[in-house]
Amino acid sequence: MTGGFKVLLLLLSLCLVVWTKPIDRNQDPPEEEKPEENADTGLYYDRYLREVIEVLETDPHFREKLQTANTDDIKNGRLSKELDLVGHHVRTRLDELKRQEVSRLRMLLKAKLDSTNAQSVQMDHASLLKQFEHLDPHNQNTFEAKDLELLIVTATKDLENFDAERHEEFKRYEMLKEHERREYLKSLDQEKREEEEKRIKELKEKHRQHPKVNAPGSVDQLREVWKETDGLDPQEFNPKTFFKLHDTNGDGVLDEQELEALFTKELEKVYDPKNEEDDMMEMEEERLRMREHVMQNVDLNHDRLVSLEEFLKSTEKKEFNNPNEWETLDDTKPVYTEEELQRFEAELQDREMELGRRAEKLRQEQELLKERSKALEAQKREYQQAVMEMSQKQKEQQALNRQPPSGPNGELQFQQEMQKLANEDSQVVKVPVNQNGVQNNLPAEPPQNLPQHTS
Repeated sequence: MTGGFKVLLLLLSLCLVVWTKPIDRNQDPPEEEKPEENADTGLYYDRYLREVIEVLETDPHFREKLQTANTDDIKNGRLSKELDLVGHHVRTRLDELKRQEVSRLRMLLKAKLDSTNAQSVQMDHASLLKQFEHLDPHNQNTFEAKDLELLIVTATKDLENFDAERHEEFKRYEMLKEHERREYLKSLDQEKREEEEKRIKELKEKHRQHPKVNAPGSVDQLREVWKETDGLDPQEFNPKTFFKLHDTNGDGVLDEQELEALFTKELEKVYDPKNEEDDMMEMEEERLRMREHVMQNVDLNHDRLVSLEEFLKSTEKKEFNNPNEWETLDDTKPVYTEEELQRFEAELQDREMELGRRAEKLRQEQELLKERSKALEAQKREYQQAVMEMSQKQKEQQALNRQPPSGPNGELQFQQEMQKLANEDSQVVKVPVNQNGVQNNLPAEPPQNLPQHTS
């Protein structure tokens, strides 16, 4: 990504200084560069922001206009008017990105409403989208100049407040930690409470036992990086060479991420993730404090970047060679007051009560579902019993339908036929046999009613 677009990416890495080679339209197009990896801005629309800028970077006209734009033109969104002159394929891709972002925001809104048990409420997406300031909610299908202006202005404002939000988040973290400590001590008896308080005190004292921390941006701090990180002789320290060594992306400025990387050695003196007494959240807050200290003393034009010229001027100041000793978080006042802690605990209590009410409501709903389930189970058993009785009746009826017809006395017809056959068998003449089993020749009875013949 070119230096010109780092100006637009005040939004991505808080860079506002332009450094880029002029575009020569007579030269062959340069070889495609690998995309530069930027740290996440922390904005909830970070991905959308990155993708928009990557697409705009592909348009030669917009790139050329960006080179001549000053910081105010970019931050105020006046550069967005050039969007009307970009290529059709660029506008088409930007339209697609906006529709994807609108769809994503709709999903976020739905999830938010679902979490507040407002599923039955009819959503007016056009109205709800107004709470998102980085795009035009009235036009949800195409990316216009107003969308680019809103994106730049909103990101600039959000990033200017980003450090303050980080400090506030850390304050809430510290208050929660103190609240949990106090609640835990309340749960102990007197003897165990005293033991735990003694243990905590010892951990705090152990944490304070660390080497001297050099003031960030001072000659001692930079020489230590020069020696430990760069592997160079501290006696040969050269500010210009140091700047170029730590301008890791070669854009001619030190952004906030590059500056914070310089403080790692100092932070390692105080914080070790293996030690129980060292809190890594506090380490990140310390890193932020160091970076703000350097920016306050070095960043003369307040563009949240350190140019080579600004860096070299800072090395000429008295504070560079004779800085005051750096005070860590342990040496400064607590980040919260007792009154703030009490308000925070009241908020926690209200939240716990609300969660309790929701839990009770869910329990009641669960009991109701159990009762309904029992009723449905009883109805199911009654239905199954009725089906079985009906099936049995059908079988009995089918058996009756298959029986033969009965006689005049109620006997079955096939019984009458069998009796008739039995009677006929009883009337059959039996032929006598002799002792040898041979039938006796009995004289035949003369036929009756035959005429008598005389000799």
